[in-house]
Amino acid sequence: MPIDWNELEKNIDKAADSAAKKTDEKLASKISSITRLTDDEILELFPEPSDVKKLFELMKIVKSGENKNDKINKIAANSEKFAGIVVTLLGKLT
Repeated sequence: MPIDWNELEKNIDKAADSAAKKTDEKLASKISSITRLTDDEILELFPEPSDVKKLFELMKIVKSGENKNDKINKIAANSEKFAGIVVTLLGKLT
């Protein structure tokens, strides 16, 4: 029986999309459990899993037990990485 490559590709794409959606929902749930944002708000604000990871990294710095200057220095050192996250959060707050 010959392989229908087009149909197989559609099935693989559908499976990948489904897995990505489930992963995104799990990430949003983890972040919303430690913020005042809901799962839906997290998914709306940060639709890309990489952005959710950046948000987590930023939150980890902000909530660490380090002094304020050390936190500022870490954020400044990663400012390009966190810039989009900060803009999105501030846009939500204003």
